[in-house]
Amino acid sequence: MYRTRTCGNLRLADEGLVVTLAGWVQKTRKMGGMTFVDLRDRYGITQLVFNQEVDAALCDQANKLGREYVIQVTGTVRERSSKNPHLETGDIELLVSKLVVLNTALTPPFTIEDDTDGGDDLRMKYRYLDLRRSCVRKNLELRHKMAFEVRSYLDKEGFLEVETPVLIKSTPEGARDFVVPSRMNPGQFYALPQSPQTFKQLLMVSGFDRYFQIVKCFRDEDLRADRQPEFTQIDCEMSFVEQEDVIQTFEGMAKHLFKTIRGIDIKEPFLRMTWQDAMKYYGSDKPDLRFGMKFVELMDIMKGYGFSVFDGAAYIGGICAEGAATYTRKQLDALTEFVKRPQIGAKGLVYARIENDGTVKSSVDKFYSQEVLQQMKEAFNAKPGDLILILSGDDAMKTRKQLSELRLLVADQLGLRDKDKFACLWVVDFPLFEWSEEDHRFYAMHHPFTSPKPEDIPLLDTNPGAVRANAYDMVINGVEVGGGSIRIHDSQLQDKMFKLLGFTEERAQEQFGFLMNAFKYGAPPHGGLAYGLDRWVSLFAGLDSIRDCIAFPKNNSGRDVMIDAPSPIDDTQLDELCLKVDVKE
Repeated sequence: MYRTRTCGNLRLADEGLVVTLAGWVQKTRKMGGMTFVDLRDRYGITQLVFNQEVDAALCDQANKLGREYVIQVTGTVRERSSKNPHLETGDIELLVSKLVVLNTALTPPFTIEDDTDGGDDLRMKYRYLDLRRSCVRKNLELRHKMAFEVRSYLDKEGFLEVETPVLIKSTPEGARDFVVPSRMNPGQFYALPQSPQTFKQLLMVSGFDRYFQIVKCFRDEDLRADRQPEFTQIDCEMSFVEQEDVIQTFEGMAKHLFKTIRGIDIKEPFLRMTWQDAMKYYGSDKPDLRFGMKFVELMDIMKGYGFSVFDGAAYIGGICAEGAATYTRKQLDALTEFVKRPQIGAKGLVYARIENDGTVKSSVDKFYSQEVLQQMKEAFNAKPGDLILILSGDDAMKTRKQLSELRLLVADQLGLRDKDKFACLWVVDFPLFEWSEEDHRFYAMHHPFTSPKPEDIPLLDTNPGAVRANAYDMVINGVEVGGGSIRIHDSQLQDKMFKLLGFTEERAQEQFGFLMNAFKYGAPPHGGLAYGLDRWVSLFAGLDSIRDCIAFPKNNSGRDVMIDAPSPIDDTQLDELCLKVDVKE
C-alpha cells in the first residue's frame, strides 16, 4: 500500500500510531540537526520530522528533497511541541523512519500556495499545478458537493435524469453556435447545444413529466467574468405546471442548497419583483439588493430652472449614498470620469452633499435655490452626511442602466457588497419581445418557445411590444443564477410566435418542424428552468469569476493556454471534411 492514512486526517488521538503517507513536498526547512518537510495531498498537510541524531542518512536524504517531489514516508505520529493552529493537523507531526522518493519534480513556475506568486496567465498555462493549491481544490470540492445535493433534491422531487444529444441542429436565433463539420455528410454541420431546450420539451411530449440534467452547454460569444465558451447548466423541465409550481419547486432547491452547503436556513419566501420595477428602480433586470440606493426620479423637481442639461432631458434620476458626503472632490471627479467612459456613456454627473446642518451643497447651486434642493433631499429621504448622485439623458432606459453601473461602483467603494450576505429574489413579467432598431423586427427576449402570459395573448395581434412573458429569473446578489419560463404547448400559438419573430412558414418548419410536429401529437402544458452551476458555485465560494470553479477553463480570449486550443488542423483532416481554410494575415 502506498499509504495507510492521508495528510489531512491525523490528529492528537493518533499519537504513537505508525502510518504511511504519500504526497507532494510543499516545502522543507532545516533547523539545526532537524529537517522539517510539509507533505501535501488532496486532504491536507502533515509536518514530517527527520532527526540527524536518530538517522543521519535519512536526514541527508530529506535535505535533498525539492519542492513538489512525490514521496512516500513511514513514521510515528507524535505531538508537536510548537503547534500550528492554522492546520487541522497542527497538533501532530510524523517522526519519519523511512523515505521513498516516488518521483522528482522540476521547480514549479509559481508557488503552490493559496497566496501564490503566479499571475493568471501563468497559472492557466500550468493549470494542473494550480489545481494543487488548496483554495482552487476547495472550489472543485464545493462544486462536487453542490452537484450531489442537486441530484439528491431533484431525485426526491421525482425528477428523472436524462442525457440529451451534444451534436444537434444549428439554430441561428440567440447566441452564436459552435459548429462541427460532418465528414459523412460533406458540406453539412452539427452544432453544439446552447441548451437542451427543444429536447427537454420533447421529453415532456414523451410523457417523462419531470426531467433534469447537469449538462454542458456551448455559446460562441464574447467572454466576461460570468461567461465561458462552455458552461454547465442544471437543466430542468416539468409537465402539467404553471409558473407558481415551477417557482416553488426551484426556490425549494435554492433553499436546500443554502442549508446544506452554506448552513443558512432561509424560512421566508424569496422577494418577487416585476421586470418593469427592476428597471425603473435599479436600472437592471438582475438588481443587487444587498444594499439600498433605490433610484429616485427627479423630473418634477429639477426641470425648469435654467439648467439646460436637466431642462432638455427625457429622464433625471439619482441615488443616495448613505454617509458618503465625505467623498473628496478627487473622488467625485473619478466618479464623473467613470460614468463618462464609452462603456457607460453618460455626459456627466451632478452631485449634492447633505451638510451637518441639513442644508444641501450641490455642483449646480447657481441654478437652484435651497428650497428646491430641499425638495430634492426630501425625495431621497436623505440625512446629514449623505451624498446624492444624479444622472440625466435623452433615453430613460439607457440612463437608468448608466445609473445602475454607478450604483454598483459606489456600493463597492462603500463596502456594501458583502460576499457572505445573500439577497435572493425572483424577477418576473419580462417583456416577451425586444425590438431591434437595426433590423426593424422583434426578437424573443428569452427564446421563441416562451409562452406569453395568458391575459396578454390578445395583445399579440394589436400591440406585441406590450406582451409580457410567462417567464422568471432567479437573481442572487446581482447575479442571474437561473431562469426559465412556461412554454408554448399549442402549435397554433407557436406558429403565431414564429410569424411575429419574422420566420417564414418554410424557415420555421426547417428549423423547428420536429418540435411543432411533435406538439400535434398531444403536448402537455409544461415549463422549466435552468440554473447556472458555475454561477452558483462561484457565488457560494465568494469568487469574482466562474473561471475559478472550473477545472480547466478558457481565458478571456476563449483559449485554453494549457493545451493551446483552438489550433490549426492538418490539411488531410480539412480535405476529409471538405473544408478549405484561407487565413489572412
